[in-house]
Amino acid sequence: MSRKMLIDGEVNNSTEEDTEQYDYDLFVIGAGSGGVRASRTSAGFGAKVAICELPFHPISSEVIGGVGGTCVIRGCVPKKILVYGASFSGEFEDARNYGWELNEKVDFNWKKLLQNKTQEIVRLNGIYKRLLSNAGVKMFEGEGKVVGPHEVELTQIDGTKLHFSAKHILVATGSRAQRPNIPGKELGITSDEALSLDELPKRVVILGGGYIAVEFASIWRGMGSTVDLFFRKELPLRLGFDDEMREIVAQNLEGRGIKLHPGKNLTQLIKTEDGIKVLTDHGEELIADVVLFATGRAPNTKRVNLEAVGVELDCSGAVKVDEYSRTNIPSIWAVGDVTNRINLTPVALMEGTCFSKTVFGGQPSKPDYRDVPCAVFCIPPLSVVGLGEQEAVEQAKGDTLIFTSTFNPMKNTISGRKEKTMMKLVVDAETDKVLGASMCGPDAAEIMQGIAVALKCGATKAQFDSTVGIHPSAAEEFVTMRSVTRRVPAGGKPKTNL
Repeated sequence: MSRKMLIDGEVNNSTEEDTEQYDYDLFVIGAGSGGVRASRTSAGFGAKVAICELPFHPISSEVIGGVGGTCVIRGCVPKKILVYGASFSGEFEDARNYGWELNEKVDFNWKKLLQNKTQEIVRLNGIYKRLLSNAGVKMFEGEGKVVGPHEVELTQIDGTKLHFSAKHILVATGSRAQRPNIPGKELGITSDEALSLDELPKRVVILGGGYIAVEFASIWRGMGSTVDLFFRKELPLRLGFDDEMREIVAQNLEGRGIKLHPGKNLTQLIKTEDGIKVLTDHGEELIADVVLFATGRAPNTKRVNLEAVGVELDCSGAVKVDEYSRTNIPSIWAVGDVTNRINLTPVALMEGTCFSKTVFGGQPSKPDYRDVPCAVFCIPPLSVVGLGEQEAVEQAKGDTLIFTSTFNPMKNTISGRKEKTMMKLVVDAETDKVLGASMCGPDAAEIMQGIAVALKCGATKAQFDSTVGIHPSAAEEFVTMRSVTRRVPAGGKPKTNL
């Protein structure tokens, strides 16, 4: 069977005779989202593919992982299940004014939710294995490392080592949660353990201001825990998210009963009879049952042996790749979080697909990182696509138009919940092109996925305005914002509540 492969940046025809010297056309290390997608699509182009992954367990380590990777086993999927679980407490509160007579005390069974969550990720782990098998991909369980430009060493569960040769090697080992280097850090947990705690903590301290921090703050608060959230910036969520939206998220977190501690850090954890004593850099002391470190993730390259074979890594340990996901060693490639580009599951899927098209499909394809939508599943969620106001103004050559709408969702008018939804469009004044959209409120992610299609197609504000809305819905606000909230000149100061 003839295949087309990317050789030195150009597509060349390759025959089976060319690859007879190798055991596989492609060997993938890491069966997470990116690795599984790349394996299946490469096999679909006729490549002989093998993949390896560590043994399954909900909590990862250097020698434990599982087919499906972080997202399926200890990331997006189980987290979203817990977000759903936590959301019911607010729904119960809101239901009373809609005529539902509920008992004063509604019991919550953490162990039951945890059991059902674990059953679901075990089911998904099995589905991913079947997807690989059905695609004709050979699956190996064990730890893989690169020992040459075309050679992989696999250490099986029983310790025996196997060696395989491959024309191409793809590294898709993802990333791992990190702990800050403070005294007592071993007393804290990461998101891995947070998804599998034996008991629901009553008192929680969280360090961090990113996705994971605000999502777990919402989860535990929704389940009745007291939550103190510490972060070094003035507002939660990283710079790059629109400042106005970050402010709304902060207000909503506080409105749900989460105690925010901006501009503060933890300095030490001490084990006591009453729990974990938490010391801060402002001289405060708290007692917690659980301390969650949500202080970032690091590319998982430590044990893959890449530098030993000449693959270049950056200062964070991420694999350096070109725009086709190729390393400086022509036969070795990398996709997903291990490259530290945009660390989102759908991006890893895109990178895996582009890799297989490039190497085996005769279609050189570069991942397109423009207008990648994302969501933060705090309660209520935030979702964005394109540029925030700050980014747009910094890049603008002319004026930038800002359209905003802040309103009380229809549901809240009856429930009495004091929680605003905010929507925002960022528009280039000269071209009328919509550069970015943001929403904080119920169903934000579901709405923003459709808005992302419009931005990808280059939609203008006039096209948004000419679209008929769905009534009554929150989503219709995106096509009814007629009045400019403000016009920001190039080099001007964007709106910020900092």
